[in-house]
Amino acid sequence: MKILVVDDDPITRLALERLLRQRGYEVVTATDGEQAYEVLQKEDAPRLAILDWMMPGMSGVDLCRKLRDADSTSRTHVIMLTGKRSKEDLVAGLDAGADDYVRKPFDIDELHARLRAAQRLIGLQDHLRVRANVDELTGLLNRSAIRDVLRRLLAQAAREGTAVSVVLADIDNFKQLNDTHGHLAGDAALRRLAKLLGARLRPYDMAGRYGGEEFLIVLPGCGLEDACDVAERVRTYVASQAILTPAGSLKLTLSFGVASSVGDALELEELVRAADKALYQAKQAGRNRTEASSDQPHSETASPRSASVPSRGPNAPAPQRAASHSLGRGADQPEA
Repeated sequence: MKILVVDDDPITRLALERLLRQRGYEVVTATDGEQAYEVLQKEDAPRLAILDWMMPGMSGVDLCRKLRDADSTSRTHVIMLTGKRSKEDLVAGLDAGADDYVRKPFDIDELHARLRAAQRLIGLQDHLRVRANVDELTGLLNRSAIRDVLRRLLAQAAREGTAVSVVLADIDNFKQLNDTHGHLAGDAALRRLAKLLGARLRPYDMAGRYGGEEFLIVLPGCGLEDACDVAERVRTYVASQAILTPAGSLKLTLSFGVASSVGDALELEELVRAADKALYQAKQAGRNRTEASSDQPHSETASPRSASVPSRGPNAPAPQRAASHSLGRGADQPEA
């Protein structure tokens, strides 16, 4: 495990680094609180930090407060290294956000034991975090987690002027499946469909279970027409697969609603609402088809491919070009 050691005293810092490396830890060092804070903001930041209490500038206690104030759910486990002895000082350090403390002069065996305990706690926290973010039945992200992903990607798109698309998918006639074959078959179908969704997405696309039989797919860097292409790829693949359930092999289809935002054009709720409206249109048009939102805001930075989306579907009309809106797609409509 990677550990950050922060101490302005070079002798203590080097001694700690040497002893921890001998115990098999990967060690990153910093000489003050400001430098340590920068290290802990990185994507691959250490999960464990040993901080000297007394440092010039930002002390270890100040760094703790800054970490916890910046993110109350900070994943950095902090062990304070201190020469202080009073109960009041130790309580103050823990109240500032430290998770544990070791008194100077430190004993390496005691420190190592506390580090092992910290690793067990971090492992448990990671397990609980996964459980909190993952839908138990399908293994996909749950509604809250996929919305968090979308929220972050929309913020990034607003900064960079890039596109983010969402695809809202709904299993056709799922209530009939449950009523006819039972909920065990319905659960098996949801699990299998979750795997099929992932099989036709890019590695950096994300899918989550949004509600009962609804899935939300988030496509970063994808304009409206490209997102419709993704939805079509998933739709035709799912329709071609046999879904094994306790009631036997079933054929299922999905309907899709697609919406896209470029830059800061749409907020999260607006984007999902546009995809939901398009999904409703797909259901109304006969199911097993993809509909693109007709409520897309105009943007000078939008991809020119997203200006119009041809119709495809079992009952789709012949391809048409539309100046400012998108039509549906389904099984029998040829590519534009």
